[in-house]
Amino acid sequence: MHFPISTIKPKQISALLPEIPECPKTLQIQGEFPVREKYLAVVGSRKYSEYGKAVCEHLIKGLAGQSICIVSGLALGIDAIAHRAALSAGLATIAIPGSGLGNKVLYPTSHHGLAQTILEKGGCLISEFEDDFKATTWSFPQRNRIVVGLSHATFVIEAELQSGTLISSKYAIDFNRDVFTIPHPIFSKTSEGPHMLLRLGATPITSSADIIAGLGLKTTDTLFGKKDYSNCSADELEVVEILSESRSRDEVIRMLDKPIAVSQTILAIMEIKGLIEETMGEIHLT
Repeated sequence: MHFPISTIKPKQISALLPEIPECPKTLQIQGEFPVREKYLAVVGSRKYSEYGKAVCEHLIKGLAGQSICIVSGLALGIDAIAHRAALSAGLATIAIPGSGLGNKVLYPTSHHGLAQTILEKGGCLISEFEDDFKATTWSFPQRNRIVVGLSHATFVIEAELQSGTLISSKYAIDFNRDVFTIPHPIFSKTSEGPHMLLRLGATPITSSADIIAGLGLKTTDTLFGKKDYSNCSADELEVVEILSESRSRDEVIRMLDKPIAVSQTILAIMEIKGLIEETMGEIHLT
C-alpha cells in the first residue's frame, strides 16, 4: 500500500511539540498521526544488550490496552525493538528517522519493511528534513529533539555515558519533560547512562505499571474494576469495602471501629503495598 508524504505544521498534530525551542515551522509526515492520550519516547543504544532488549519488549508488552503511543527513531538497536514491541502489543507507534522520508533516502535501508508495517498498522513517519535528505552525523541528534518534543516522557532503556541517547535525556530535561529509566547490572557499559540518570532524579522503572503511573494513567485492571485483592487480609478487605468511595482518614478509622493504633497500622501497610493512596485529605483505592 502506498502512503503519500505531506507537509504539516507541528500545531496540527501536537500541543507539546510547538513548546520546544526552535520548533520547525513545518514537518513532513507519511501515514496518519495516531491520536492518543500519552506519547512515550523510547530510546536506547544501537549496540543493545540482551537484558535491554528483553526489558524493552517486556515493559512495552505490559502497556497493551493503554492509550499510549510509542515514539522512537527507527534506528538500529533499541529504537527498532521498541517499534516492533509496540506493534506486537497493539500500540500505535511513530518513527522519526534521521533522514528524509523519501524511499531512496529513508535510513536505515534495512528498516524499510518496519517503516511500511508501522504505516499499515495506523502509525506514521515524521521528519523535519526534505524528502530527499540523506542522513548525516548531525541529523540524528537534531531529530532526537523532535522525538522528545512529541512525547510526555522519555524512557531511556540503556546508554553509554558518551552516547546520542543521553542527548535525548538532556532534551527532555531542557523541555521540562519526565525522564524514565531502568536499573541495570553494574558490569554493563550500557548501564552507565541509566545509572547516572537515576542519580540525577530520573524515575526508576521496574514494571509496566510504573510507566503507566508515571504518565498519569490508570492500569487496565483499575479502569475496569478488576484489581486483585485476593491476597488481602480480612482487615484490609474491610478497608477496601469502606473505600467504595473516597473518605477522610478519620472517617475510615471511625468506620473500622478498632483501636486507633491498629487502624493506623492497617492503613500504613496498605499504603506501602500500594493498595490505597491519600490525596487532598482523602484516602482512596489505587
